[in-house]
Parts: sequence; structure tokens; C-alpha cells
Amino acid sequence: MSYTAPLKDMLFDIKHLARIDEIARMPAFEDAGFDTAQAVLEECARFNQEVVAPLNWEGDKNPSSLKDGVVHTTPGFKEAFRQYAEGGWQGLQHPLDFGGQGLPKTIGAACGEMLNAANMSFALCPLLTDGAIEALLTAGSDELKAIYLEKLVSGQWTGTMNLTEPQAGSDLAAVRTRAEPQPDGSYKVFGTKIYITYGEHDMAENIVHLVLARVPGAPEGVKGISLFVVPKFMVQADGSLGARNDVHCVSIEHKLGIKASPTAVLQYGDHGGAVGYLVGQENRGLEYMFIMMNAARYAVGMQGIAIADRAYQKAVQYARDRVQSRPVDGSLPGSGPIIHHPDVKRMLMTMRAYTEGCRAMASVAAAAYHASHHHPDAEVRQQNLAFYEFMVPLVKGYSTEMSQEVTALGVQVHGGMGFIEETGAAQYYRDAKILTIYEGTTAIQANDLVGRKTARDGGRTARALAAQVEATEAELMQGSAHAQALGRRLKAARQAFLDVVDFVCSGTKASPNAVFAGSVPYLMLAGNLVSGWQMARALLVAEQALASGDAGDFGADFMKAKVTTARFYGDHLLSKAPGMRDAIVEGAESVTELALDAF
Repeated sequence: MSYTAPLKDMLFDIKHLARIDEIARMPAFEDAGFDTAQAVLEECARFNQEVVAPLNWEGDKNPSSLKDGVVHTTPGFKEAFRQYAEGGWQGLQHPLDFGGQGLPKTIGAACGEMLNAANMSFALCPLLTDGAIEALLTAGSDELKAIYLEKLVSGQWTGTMNLTEPQAGSDLAAVRTRAEPQPDGSYKVFGTKIYITYGEHDMAENIVHLVLARVPGAPEGVKGISLFVVPKFMVQADGSLGARNDVHCVSIEHKLGIKASPTAVLQYGDHGGAVGYLVGQENRGLEYMFIMMNAARYAVGMQGIAIADRAYQKAVQYARDRVQSRPVDGSLPGSGPIIHHPDVKRMLMTMRAYTEGCRAMASVAAAAYHASHHHPDAEVRQQNLAFYEFMVPLVKGYSTEMSQEVTALGVQVHGGMGFIEETGAAQYYRDAKILTIYEGTTAIQANDLVGRKTARDGGRTARALAAQVEATEAELMQGSAHAQALGRRLKAARQAFLDVVDFVCSGTKASPNAVFAGSVPYLMLAGNLVSGWQMARALLVAEQALASGDAGDFGADFMKAKVTTARFYGDHLLSKAPGMRDAIVEGAESVTELALDAF
């Protein structure tokens, strides 16, 4: 199936919810207003629709393969990546100083969604490179920046994250890879890393591995981890590539989905030690790696939105084409397309509302990221930083869990044909599953939301968010019947959220098992609230446009559809919040009380 980028919805969010013209008034983004966003997104859509999307199905049928230590990617990937790099897409939101375009995250996030919707397996390579760039920008020495950043930003080289080991999954305290200092200031790295996305491939001339390891005498646990740059090929003084480093791919995984993306097992140091270079200071590696992980977590949330939109588009197309049964209202004389059936419309509306709600949430989070770094007022920067950090586990956790439901509904809309691989619906279902697992499972995101983002500040950030929601409720209650109905749903969801925040803040130390039993439901409640809040803001914009007769380039039909989708979100998705509150606040005992040997 072809992919059509949802440009109108992206641009609506960027203009009316993320308010890109306000971002364009901040230092460094003066030329990045709405007109720029529209031009960039239109060209990005063309590239992804024409070049990247046609390779998606081929990648599922003909995935990456390993032969004699060399990974061969799906036919067409190497050429597509060359065009991606030459188009400047890797450097879209990276600094001008290193050859990037310096555009804001709001634009970069929308482009990332298109790339992932077109072909998630392909998109993972740029995603990991973005993380490596962010880590080096933040913690790399001037020498490391000079050697690596320009080539990474250009897409000439690619980057990886190396955290996981056979005995150390999410528990990085158990990392055993070691780094031995050398007289010239470099290190020799020895160990095994698993689940390394694009750890070996044939699409770029060099791969820059960022590797967690321990130096001699390092403290036990996470406080003793350092971060190293380990290139696949050594870089010579003139910037050209030299000898192969002592890091090799020994196998790639055979996976449920994202099959075209090579997930490598990398062996470091089997032939004397892989040469590595310290990033920042010894024993602060996890701190630096979290820079990569935060960037990656937001990006994985965008992957959830992307795959959900791709599944929705395919389901709509099938529902328009598939003729089966007479509509229950007798509106057709005989059998008609299944899109006429109420339950099919319910499924499609669920897919649509979830996707639009999460896209809006992510766009607003990206705007807060800019304000946290570039707003001239220090207090505003701090407020936006707290808001953005609160949003990261929601964008990652809620959007990826949402994608599980949406891609499953996509299969369901297809009926029995959805279970047949040749229709393509199952690929999105399979590809989406990894999203709730890598870069920290949903439970890890939820633990972060409970501990670092809610309990640590006594719920201050959460309650400040709720106050913004309440202000939107007041606007809704002055509006149409649709607005008031959504306002009532939003109020109930906000009150449920605040009850849970109180529960978390009072119980995290006193009754940790009870609180963490509801940590994932809390994340889902918070994500649901914020997505519903953004849909409510969108409804207000759309109704104002319709009332004034000025829908602009979006058109009246788009605005009417936005009102209907927002109302559906309130009635069918936001309405779940009070029940989620009850399960969290009153249901912990039934989670924790069963004896372990009774399972």
C-alpha cells in the first residue's frame, strides 16, 4: 500500500498547538516559522512517499542478512540512505556549526514521523545516529566533536548505542564490558554487547559506536560506568579512514518485526582490544548515555504515532474497498463497503483519535523543549524544562502502547484477511510490538514518571500541568455543545489524574509496592489526559475557524473532522480515566496479595 503523509494534521498541530511562530521569535530559530515548516514537511513527504515507503514491504520479505561477518541490508536501502544523507535529512535539527540545518524539534519530529511511517526499519538507523550526535554535542571533547560530528550530521557515518549485555538488560549496574587505559590516552575495550540496532550494516562508510564500559577500579553499580566512542574503522589524522577496529558483528537477531533493521551482537576486543576514546569524564557514562536515551525515547514515541497512522491509513483504504453485508440502517439496497458499518467506523475512529491525540501531545512537547533551551526568560525556561521532562515518558510510553491497540485494530478491520501476511496489515502489528520494549519498557517509563517526575518534586509539575488543563476546561464550557461535552470529560479525567498524583506522592516511600503496582496505569492515565487536553485545544481552534468562516488552507472539512475526532476522543477514550483512577488508587492490594507460589 502507498503511504500519504498526513501533512494537514501535522501542520495544524505545529501552527495552532505548538505555535511555531512563537518558537520563531526565539534566538536561533528566526527563520523557522510556519512557512519554513510547511516547505520542509512537503519536501519530506515527497521523499518518503516516493523513495522510502516503497521499500517497507520488501524489507519485511527480504530482511538484512549476515554472511562472513558482513551485514547486507535489504536491496534498495543503501541507495535510499544515500539520498537521505544527500538531502540533508540527518542534519535537519542539528547545529549549523557541524553542517546541520538547525531547525526546531517541532519540524524534526514531524519529519521523523513521516520517515518511520514510510519504513520503520529504515528509520532506525538515523534515529540512533541522532542520539549519538546529541551525546557528543553535550559531553564530547572538542577533539571528538571535530573528528566525528560533521560526518555523523551529514549522514556519511552512522551511530549506535551500546548498553545491553547478555547478563545486563535494563539493569545497567551489571555491565561488565571493560575499558583499559593506554599510554596515548585511548582505551582498549573488551566485551559483548547485544541488541545493537544497526550495529553493522553496509549503508555508510563508518559506524560510530557509543559504548558503556568500566575502567579499572571503577565503583560498583551504575556509578562506575563510563562512555566511549569506538569507531568501526579508525580515523586518521587527515580525517580519512584507516584500519578496521577490533569490533565485529558475530550474529544478527531473527525478529518478530522490523526485520530489515539489523540487530547485532557485537564482540569487542577478541584480537587485542578495540580502540576507544573516553566521552567526558570517567564514571559519568550513564549520565551521558541518558542524553542519547532521552532523545531516543521521544523518537520512539514518534515511531508509535507513525506506525499507528500507517495502520490507520491502510485500514481506511480496506474499509472503503471491502464489500460485505447490507448496512444495518438500510441505507444501501444491498451489500456495501464495510466502512458503512457502525462498528467498523468505531474502530477507525479509535485509530484516528488515538493517533491525532498522541501526535498533538508530541508536537506540544517538542515546543516545550525549544522554550526550555532558548526562551529569554530563565523562569519560563525552567517551567518548560520540567514540562518537557514530564512529557518524555508519556510520549514514549503512551504513544507506543497506543500503537499496540491501533495496529491490532488495523488487523481487525481487515478481518480474516488481516491475518494473511500478503495484505500487509500484520506487518504494522508485528513492527509495533518492539516499541513498548526498547529504549526502556513501558514499566521503566512508568517508574521514571512515578519516581523522578512526580514523587521527587511532590507533584508540583503534575499539578502545574493539571492547572493548564483546567484553564482549557473553562474555555470549553463557554463554547458549543461539543465543546461543553468534551469539557466535562476533561474535567473528570483531570480530577482522576490529581487523585492519582496525591496517591503517588503520599505513598511512594510509605507503600512503594502499592504505588508501583499502578505505575503503568498512571502513565496511561496521564498520557490519555494530555492527549485529550490537546484534542480539546484543537477543537477550540477548529470551532473558532468554522465560526469565523476562515479555515485557511486547512479547509472547513478538515476543521469539521477535527471537531468530530476530538469529541470522539472525549466520549470513547478520555472517558476511561475515572476507571483507571479507581484501579490505581483502590486496586493495589489485588495486584500484590497473591502468594508467589500461587502463580
